[in-house]
Amino acid sequence: MRRYKSNGELEKVICNCCGKKIVVEGGIIREGAISVDHAWDFFSEKDGEVHHWDLCETCYDNLVNQFRIEADVEEQVEFI
Repeated sequence: MRRYKSNGELEKVICNCCGKKIVVEGGIIREGAISVDHAWDFFSEKDGEVHHWDLCETCYDNLVNQFRIEADVEEQVEFI
């Protein structure tokens, strides 16, 4: 869950799974987290809905460890 200041700067991020407050400084997330923004389409029971949520790194790890097929992971070789 994200909250923004009136000027659009990121103010707060809370893990939607465990409720942990994720560190945000100067509008930038300062620890491991994942943000999901998904627009559902015609072939879904959620057609027309857009879902937004955030997970801390621990909850992400717990989620992907439940997958029957592992997520594809590749090394990022260039950081911007």
